[in-house]
Amino acid sequence: MELSMKRLLSLSLALLMLLGASFAVAEAIPAGSKIYLITMDQMDQHWANVDAGAKKALAELKEQGIEPDYIWQAPDVKDDAKQIEVINNAVAAGANIILLAANGPDAVTSALEEAAAQGVKIIYVDSPAAFPAEQTLSTNNEAAGFTAGETLLAALSAKGVTSGSIGIVNVNSATASTEAREKGFRAALEGKGFDILETQYADGDVSRSKDAATNFIMQGVVGLFGANEGSSTGVGNAIKEDGNKVLGVGFDNSSALQELIADGALVATMVQNPDVMGYKGILSAVTLLQGGEIPAEEKVQDTGVTVAVKE
Repeated sequence: MELSMKRLLSLSLALLMLLGASFAVAEAIPAGSKIYLITMDQMDQHWANVDAGAKKALAELKEQGIEPDYIWQAPDVKDDAKQIEVINNAVAAGANIILLAANGPDAVTSALEEAAAQGVKIIYVDSPAAFPAEQTLSTNNEAAGFTAGETLLAALSAKGVTSGSIGIVNVNSATASTEAREKGFRAALEGKGFDILETQYADGDVSRSKDAATNFIMQGVVGLFGANEGSSTGVGNAIKEDGNKVLGVGFDNSSALQELIADGALVATMVQNPDVMGYKGILSAVTLLQGGEIPAEEKVQDTGVTVAVKE
C-alpha cells in the first residue's frame, strides 16, 4: 500500500510538472508577438507554398495554445527598393521575427541592420542576404543547379546531341539563390563540348523570360535553362511555341510547369521544398520567441530538391 501511494504521488507530480511545462510553453510567447514572412514577390507559386508551410506549422502550434500573429507581405514585383520598404514597414508595425527571402544579398543590409537594432530577429527562407541571421533554411542551390545541368546533358545525349549552344534565362545578377543555381549549372556543362551563351535576365517575369528564350531559340540553341519559376515558365512557353525542338530544364514547381513537362516543352524541373522552409521557419521563430536558441548544427539547413520529369 505504501509503495502504491508513493508511486501514485510520483505519477501525480510528474503529471503536474508536464502540465506546468505545457502551460509555460504557451505563456512563454508574449501576447501580440508578430512573425512576418517577407518574400521577393507574391507572383510565384513558390512563395505561396512557403506561406502554406508556415500556416501548417501555425495550425499545429495553435492546438498547443501557441498563437503568434503571422503576416505574409511582399512587393508586387522583384524590386530591392520595394522589398526594403516592406521590411521597414514590418519593423515599424512591431515585428519580432522576420522570415526573409532576400531579393538581393547586399541591397537589404541597411534595412536589416536597422531591424536588428530594434530587436528584430531574422531567419532566411530560400534566399539569404549578406547579414548575420539566426538561421538559413534553403536549397543547396549550387548543387541543385549542377543537377539541372546534368539532367539537360543526359537529355541531349539521349537525342544524340553532343555540341551546340545553350542559353540561360535568369532573374537578375544580384539574387544569391538563382546566381548559385546558374553557377552549378555552368559547372555541370564545363568541358562537355557545349557553348553557354551570355545569360539573359528577365526578373522572373514570365512574358519577358519567354522573349529572352525566344531570342535564344532564334540564335539556334540546342538547350535552355530557366533559373526560377517565372524564368522556367517563360522558357517552356517559348519552346512549346517553337514546336518543342529545343530541350529545356527548369527550376521550381507550379501547375504551369507541370503542364509544360507533360506537353514535352520541358524535360524536367528542379522541385524545391518551399513548404518545408515555411514550416521549419515558423517553428524556429517560436523557439526564439520562447527565449530559446537555434542549435549550431541547425543554423544552416538544406531543405532538399527533387528532379521532376514527365513520368
